[in-house]
This record gives sequence, structure tokens and C-alpha cells, in this order.
Amino acid sequence: MHRFLRAVGFSNITTKQDMDKLLGITMDKPSVSKQILSKDGRKITELSREFAHNTGLTVRGEYDKLGFFHVDHYFPYCYSSLITMRTEVTINRRVDTSAFTGMCDDIRMAVSVIFYLQNSVDYIKLNFTDNTPHRANLALSGLSLTGRILLGIEKTDDSIERLRHETRMKRQLIIQAKNGNQDAIDNLTLDEIDLSGQLMKRIMTEDLYSIVDSTFIPYGSESDNYMIIGTILNWSLTTNPYTNEDVFQLLINCNDVVMNISINRKDLEGEPMIGRRFKGVIWMQGHADFISTSLV
Repeated sequence: MHRFLRAVGFSNITTKQDMDKLLGITMDKPSVSKQILSKDGRKITELSREFAHNTGLTVRGEYDKLGFFHVDHYFPYCYSSLITMRTEVTINRRVDTSAFTGMCDDIRMAVSVIFYLQNSVDYIKLNFTDNTPHRANLALSGLSLTGRILLGIEKTDDSIERLRHETRMKRQLIIQAKNGNQDAIDNLTLDEIDLSGQLMKRIMTEDLYSIVDSTFIPYGSESDNYMIIGTILNWSLTTNPYTNEDVFQLLINCNDVVMNISINRKDLEGEPMIGRRFKGVIWMQGHADFISTSLV
């Protein structure tokens, strides 16, 4: 069983028989169906069923010449209609399945963002070469198995404006440093030393989460798993009608990057509210809408 099934309200799917029944429902009455004919004549198919708002299950496989569908793999998904970024995205096929992983760089995250590609059939249809960057509108989302609600950090208008200015200046330095500017590299190094000294002083009298407002850190051995802390911009509670399990959907601002997070109500500690923060480990997913080079 896929371990993130519970994040979209399927915590009671524990046996192969239960899973086969769920896959059957998805394949019989999909909300969205996509198909492409490969160069070797295979009908690569992607069937998605939305069980609750923006969450559901996707099954991928292919039809043989007799019309029988053979499942290659499946995954739970959380869809986001908000464009997170417009950037160069590099797609590579995964080793374990015929699924794809995407990677992009965003100055706001300070690390390369790796995500599970939700719309593989759309990518295959474009006949792009793997490991080659292509410009795309990217909508990021995540599934979480455990999370906690933290209080927000009180900020004044002056402190918000000062933070925006400092962030803007630091991002400019990072861009210059990536281009080989030695002065920018030296300034960033000095800033990190100064920040470390301030942190060591404040941690003696303040709680860590009153100092750290937002984080985005790679987590564990899976390249597309991250530990995040982000501010809740909006939230909703939906019910999976198949299992009657409640699922929270949280719109999170993490390092100025907005993403939609789905988590089972049983796995979230605390009550979400706008302005509070979410802390948890997520499996990052992304829907890439690739842009024609003629439009860029």
C-alpha cells in the first residue's frame, strides 16, 4: 500500500483486497482520463478520480491489444490550481517505476526543489528529452502524514517592511554569488556568521519557533520529502465520502512560496487558523504546465 494514502483519507486501506477495490472504482469511474499512443504502439493511460475536493487517486498503466488495462503504478494526489512559480523545470524518469520526478531552482527556497510529477502523460505527449530544462508554470502541493500547528509570530508593519527589504537584498546577493561575484560571496558569508551569532544569543532566552519563522529543509533519504514550517493563508476541512475520513487542506506560505498541503485530520496536532503556522514533513508533488518556446 502507498504510505501516503492516509493523507487523502484512506487510512483504513490496509489489505490488497481493499486496494484492488479502490483501484477498480478509480478505473471504472475516473474524473479525468488521459491517454497517449507511444512510438511502439502502447496506449499509455492515466486515470484520476477525485474523492474529495482537490484530492484523490491516480492510476497509470497501459491497454494491451485485447483492451485489458494493466496497472503500472498508482499514487494519491493533492492538486493545486495556484501557480507557485514560472521557471525552468528538468524532468527525469524514476528508476523504480515509469513515473517522473521534476527538479527546479528557486531563489526563495535556497535549494533545488525536487517533486513528483503529477501529469506524466502531458509530459510524455510533448516528446521532450529527459534531463533537459523546459520552461513551465509549476503548481506545487504536498501530502503529509504528521503535522503540528504552531502559533504565528507577531509582526509590526515596520518589521514586515524591513524583512522584505533584507530578503530582497539577500536574494540579489545570492544571484550575484551564483554568477561568480566574489564580493557577494564574501558578504553572504559574513551575513551567515552574524546571523549565527544572533541566533546563539537569542536561543538562550527565546523559543526556537519564535525565532524561526519559516523553513524548507530536505528530509530523509527520499529526494522529494521536505520538513517545512509555513504560515497558514487559508484552510478547509473536507470529507472523503468513500471512507468518511476528514482531511485538512492547508494553503501554506513557506519562504514566500505558496503551496497546498493535504493531511488527515487524525494526523494533525492542533487546530489550524489563518495566521498560525504548519510544521510537518511533506511529500512534494507538482503539476507542470509546459510553455511553448514560441510563447516565451
